[in-house]
Parts: sequence; structure tokens; C-alpha cells
Amino acid sequence: MNRSERRTRKKKKKIWVILLLLFLLIGGAAYFLIDQFKAGQSLAGEKPNKGEEDIFNAPEPQYGEINILLLGSDARPNDDEGRSDSLMIGHYNQDTKELKTVSVMRDIYVDIPGHGKHKMNAAYSLGGPELVRQTIKENLGIDIHYYAEVNFDGFPKMVDVIAPDGIEVDIPYKMSHGINMTLEPGVQRLNGNELLGYVRFRHDSKSDFGRVDRQQEALAKLKTEASSLHSILSLPKLLGMADSYVHTNLDKKTMISIGKGLLSNKESGIESMRLPIDGSYEDQRIPGVGAVLAIDFDENTQALKDFLSADSGASVTSDKPVEVKTDSE
Repeated sequence: MNRSERRTRKKKKKIWVILLLLFLLIGGAAYFLIDQFKAGQSLAGEKPNKGEEDIFNAPEPQYGEINILLLGSDARPNDDEGRSDSLMIGHYNQDTKELKTVSVMRDIYVDIPGHGKHKMNAAYSLGGPELVRQTIKENLGIDIHYYAEVNFDGFPKMVDVIAPDGIEVDIPYKMSHGINMTLEPGVQRLNGNELLGYVRFRHDSKSDFGRVDRQQEALAKLKTEASSLHSILSLPKLLGMADSYVHTNLDKKTMISIGKGLLSNKESGIESMRLPIDGSYEDQRIPGVGAVLAIDFDENTQALKDFLSADSGASVTSDKPVEVKTDSE
């Protein structure tokens, strides 16, 4: 065998070794992903039977901008139609890979299509995510393209996967009423169950407004935690849990695309706003409905439009001040 033949044989041998190693690497990665996904499903338990899929007649996203309706469901046993305990709009820009969130107060007095005047959170119990979509379109003038409904039973477990060491918060005062736990004041790290209590507490001077602030704070800090190496490796487990705890019409391809975009832009914070904006509403009491927020829809619709169209870091312009916060503050 001449030198040229020996070199050719060695070269082929190296190629086969590389291919074998590549095959083992891919096989090992696939096994890890499947194992972690199943582990997430196991942590979540049996997937609840939702019956027929929700109707959601949403338009296709335009200009690379996706609006996702984020619903936190407070449904309890024997209460299959619980009202939405929290309502946010997630706005994701596929070009800039930036996320903005809009918290919509649940007590806003709105016109619910086909049902007359009610509080915003009544739309969910009256017609599910589709009626919430229609209500937002009619009252606030924006299109929603997808929805994701999170069962609060799963929130703590998902938080513990994203942030196994907890989320650091500065609790301003003792919190206990209505959350089945006691959170003492001071800087501390909260596990998933404690963080759920923190974001749901509303029995203070700020009522729902304080709760919305805490929800935005928690979401921003979870986004930061999700960018860590641990959370990236835990993503398959998280997807397995989400399969049980998150009811959504987002397809896996879109979910993965958004997730990759946010991870690639991990230095960017989450800009957030609250509707109604400051100075644009008044408290009212409606017979048969209770305490509501009567808002200036023209002013809030314009503020929302400005916020979603503004460049990253830009302020929202309005006749009244608008608080825009990022997780870097």
C-alpha cells in the first residue's frame, strides 16, 4: 500500500470517527431533550381536560409585530368559568427581538360585545379568550393575534424551574390577607408559591394598582432569570410543564422563535405600561356591578398606540403622565 492510499484510508477513518461522535452527540442531546420534556410533564401531573378548543378568530400578525393575550386564570374546583385574575398584552417585535407588556386593569368598565357594559374581567367568563379579544379590539382599538392562558396552579412550579434559587423582591410591608400565607417586609428571595402570593396580594392602599405593579416586576425579573444558562438547559422541562399548565393557540414553532429571540436579546429589559394611565380615569360604583374604573378611552387608546409604536426606551407621550418601567430600573 503506497503513501497516498494510507493517507486516504486515514482520512476516511477520521471522517467515520467524526460522524460517529456527531451521531452520539445528537442522540444524547435528543435523549436529554425528551427526558427533560417528560420530566416537566411528570412534575405537572395529568393534563387537564379542557374539552373543545377555544374559538379564536384572530387576524394574522402584520409587520413582524405579534400581540399575545396573557391571561391568568383564577378558576377553582367547581368553578370552571373563573374570571381572569390578571390580563396582560404581550407585544413582541420580531425584528428588534424586544418585548413590551401592557397590564389592563380588570375593573375597567367596558362594552363587551353582545353583553353590554361590564367590568373587563367579566369578558373571560362570558366568552373565553375570544370575547376578551373582541372586547380589547372594540374598546382599545388593537388586534390580538394569539392567547396564552396560565393556570395559577402551575405558576409556582414553572417559576421554580426558571429560578430554583427564587426571585429577589423588596416587600414593603407585611402581606397576608387573601393569599394563604404571610410575607414579611424586607428584601428576600421568594420561591414560586411565595411569588404567586406576592403578585396576587391586593389588600393595601393601592389595591389592584399595586398588584399590577408587582405582576410587572415579577415578569421582568423572570425574564432576566430565563436568560441564564440554567434556565436555557431547563427549557425542555419548562415546555413539558407548559403543556399541562398553559392553554394557548401559539404553535410550537412560533413559541420557540419568540423564546430564541428573547434569549438572544437578553440584555434588553421589558418595557411595561398600565391601562388606564394616570389621570385618565375615575372611580365609580355601578348598581349591580360594583366598583369600576370609568376611563377616558380616547386618551388611553392613543397612549397605548404610542407605547407600542415607540422605539425602545422612548417615553410614551400623553396629556397625562404615563409610567413606563423596565427591569433595569
